[in-house]
Amino acid sequence: MPVAIITGASKGLGRALAGALAARGWDLVLDARGAEALKEAAEAVSAHGTRVAALPGDVTDARHRSALVAEAWRLGGVDLLVHNASALGAEPLVRLEALPLEGLRRALEVNLVAALGLVQEALPLLRAARAGTVIAVSSDAAAEAYETWGGYGASKAALDQLVAVLGVEEPGLRVWAVDPGDMATDLYAAAVPDDDGPRPDPADVVPAFLRLLDERPVSGRYGAPALLEGRR
Repeated sequence: MPVAIITGASKGLGRALAGALAARGWDLVLDARGAEALKEAAEAVSAHGTRVAALPGDVTDARHRSALVAEAWRLGGVDLLVHNASALGAEPLVRLEALPLEGLRRALEVNLVAALGLVQEALPLLRAARAGTVIAVSSDAAAEAYETWGGYGASKAALDQLVAVLGVEEPGLRVWAVDPGDMATDLYAAAVPDDDGPRPDPADVVPAFLRLLDERPVSGRYGAPALLEGRR
């Protein structure tokens, strides 16, 4: 069975993607900071009959990243690495003049530095896989200038560039930055608590990720809305 590591998998997009992959027979290594929520997510996902390992921890911790990859190796390797864990930098979001520098550092550590650290840890197993794949969850804030989204957007823009270079340096892998678009998640609610407009459920966005895995287009940046539109 193929094996995937998914960070930020206790809720939202990470959990929805974990469930969809488990339904397809994938074995999973799941990460999140909240141990209880991660345990509940792992139990729900494992109902599909696949092996699911839940390792609570912080992706900025090098020892935790090593443990995630070691657990995937125990299950058979790393076919897919999904960096979905994210930090906003401030909750709720604020203009750049008020953005705490510690918050910006945290966003960069989680969204960018930890992503590269996990890729570096998993790279030998990804190269050895039949179809090694890296997915980094990006944002439209990486490409558009939205008021108050400057710190988070900057970290995601840097992530996009990292993914682009990794795709060039590792032609044997598929490396995708995926902008899922707006979703009804706790992260968005924390970012803009006064915005209660309707947004897609993360489960409705997962088919875009599955399409990438099915069709395996060239490495690059993809938007989930366009991928979903292409299915109709």
